[in-house]
Amino acid sequence: MFRQFRSQVESALTDALSALDAPTDDLGVEEPPEDVDAVLASSVAFRLAGELGAAPPQVAARLVDELSLDEYEYVADATTQGPYVNFTPTDSYLADTLDAAATDEEYGRLPDTGKSVVVEHTSANPTGPVHVGRARNPILGDAVARVLDYAGNDVERHYYVNDAGRQVAVFTWAYETFDESDLPEPERDRADYDLVRYYRKGNQFLEEGDADAVADAEAEIEAIMRGLEEGDEEAFERVEVVVDQVLGGMRQSLARLPAVFDEFVKESRFMRDGSADELVERLKNSDQAVYEEDAWQLDLTDWDIEKKLVFLRSDGTTLYTTRDLAHHEWKFTNYDEAVTVLGEDHKLQAEQLNAALELLGNDIGQLRHAIYSYVNLPEGKMSTRKGTGVDLDDLLDESIARAREEVESRLDSRIRDDDLTEKDIERIARQVGIGAVRYDIVSKQPTKAITFEWDRALDFEAQSAPYVQYIHARCCGILTEAGVNVAEGQSLNLGTIDADLLDAPEERALVRTLARFPAVIEEAAEDLEPHVVATYTRELAETFNAFYRECPVLTAKGEKRDARLALVAGARHSVANALDALGVEAPTSM
Repeated sequence: MFRQFRSQVESALTDALSALDAPTDDLGVEEPPEDVDAVLASSVAFRLAGELGAAPPQVAARLVDELSLDEYEYVADATTQGPYVNFTPTDSYLADTLDAAATDEEYGRLPDTGKSVVVEHTSANPTGPVHVGRARNPILGDAVARVLDYAGNDVERHYYVNDAGRQVAVFTWAYETFDESDLPEPERDRADYDLVRYYRKGNQFLEEGDADAVADAEAEIEAIMRGLEEGDEEAFERVEVVVDQVLGGMRQSLARLPAVFDEFVKESRFMRDGSADELVERLKNSDQAVYEEDAWQLDLTDWDIEKKLVFLRSDGTTLYTTRDLAHHEWKFTNYDEAVTVLGEDHKLQAEQLNAALELLGNDIGQLRHAIYSYVNLPEGKMSTRKGTGVDLDDLLDESIARAREEVESRLDSRIRDDDLTEKDIERIARQVGIGAVRYDIVSKQPTKAITFEWDRALDFEAQSAPYVQYIHARCCGILTEAGVNVAEGQSLNLGTIDADLLDAPEERALVRTLARFPAVIEEAAEDLEPHVVATYTRELAETFNAFYRECPVLTAKGEKRDARLALVAGARHSVANALDALGVEAPTSM
């Protein structure tokens, strides 16, 4: 209802400003501070003071006099508070919010937009297990895809596989060269952990081996790369042996988050179908193409980019970026919008890519990037090539183990009298442990660097995943005691609820918070910033806790009890769906 309320406020303000012959391009609509009893406020009087020749409070008063609110279902009143105009809701706003939140299991989802969106994320080189330093990409990427899905888009999740670069050629050569007996034991019994030993061994050899032997190895590596460039099927098959096995293992790690993909799009696809070669010819014929330093490059100074973009080497081989340009043109042909999740070290490449795509005649309005900073552990940075650092599997295992300890330490203090089985404890530990990792990472603004800390992520009392998850479990407990079989998906069925009975400040605050949820999804999708959903979940949890402390539910009488149960059901749906939009599970018990 918040979105409808906002639309009605904007419409009323536009009409009033037009009546005053004032511009309507900036309405200044915003959410007021918590201590203001209004759903929305407008600061437009500040902007119009000079134009209308009056102080902002006087402009606000004139604006209120011009406002006509009778035709609007959800806007009850507009009042001034100094230079601000505050808008309060009607009873229908609260009643319709309660009805929608309490009865709709999908509450928070927006209507279908009819738009197809492809989200490319993770796309880590298939050279070994996923490590923590890159974990923000699949977590953020999956959350971006989820909020776009909640916002009504038809979303596909893609992993772009670098199967044609030097690293993969080195990997293929090493896999074919070294014997199992030359390698240490794998850290886990899985293909990516098994094969990464060859990759590490190969890099060590290239750095430390005899000069003549290294030269021979480099010639073999170059031959693999040349074979790929020339479309040699044998070269593709050799590389696939390594890439597909490693990807299989990486997918198992990512599925634990979970981060799943609709398609793994291989870089070599655009070499094999000729689209990369065709794109090179178009680039060569552009006015920005120059041949310098034995390579074809694009001069992108018209786009305020000083560094030239190399798209073809002197030996006639293409680069990753060249093939990625073909990849993006393929996306533009098949989807309405393309979103790519990238680390901050790829920001320049993203700018070059945008410029080159525009140069080629593409509508770059179809492309958006979500840029993020990396995740560090207190131990420092990590490197797959040297075999140091912490793998994602290690982080998730540790988080589940620590969550289990926390859950077991709280068994004696649980309010609910149900007995948790060993299976229940394992489930909760997994939900809380993995949820803590995801939530802690996705809850931060993407451009801010993160140092992951266990105590903060697994704090049941602070603003963390367990804190929010516990609200869902508490809602489920209340509804279960009221006779609703939440575990089997049963919904509350109370018929018509009188929202007017919810007159306590804590009740009304909770209804207003629930009303904002669809708008939060809308904002997160528009800005590609899932952390705003995480911020909302914390606010919702705090608001629910205040309601729970002050407004008994199960001991309330008659219609008051029903109304409060509906409010609990609405909170459960909102928490569950907000967490789901972040990729965090919502436990039914904790």
